[in-house]
Amino acid sequence: MGFVAPQHVGSSLTADGTRISCIDTKINSAFGLAIVISTAALDSVLILLSYVLIIHSVLGIASPEEQKKAFGTCVSHISAVAIFYIPMISLSLVHRFGKHAPPLVHTLIANIYLLIPPVMNPIIYSVKTKQIRKAMVKMVLSKLI
Repeated sequence: MGFVAPQHVGSSLTADGTRISCIDTKINSAFGLAIVISTAALDSVLILLSYVLIIHSVLGIASPEEQKKAFGTCVSHISAVAIFYIPMISLSLVHRFGKHAPPLVHTLIANIYLLIPPVMNPIIYSVKTKQIRKAMVKMVLSKLI
């Protein structure tokens, strides 16, 4: 891979070598995107298959209250998975196709990817607990009043 001569690079030298290469990087970018999409697609298919099996098992439970509890856990898991995958795919798309986007967009998406999943994961799973849910509702209502 050839690179731009140092006098042409100036202060825009970055850790991303594809930005300063002289050759066309569309193939590398497309390949990377294909890997991300195929990984996400395979994960999605396997997750969907596991949830079909889980739903089949849950529907075999006789008690409607137990079914409701099991489905509540499934919703929490699906939310946690979505909160992980949506920022990851967004970051990949912005990195590959957002070459002309302002640097703020790249920074914002990267920070969302790094911060939102670990912050939201405990919140998602703790909302299932009745005591925590009641405390959160009480806190929100007290601020509104």
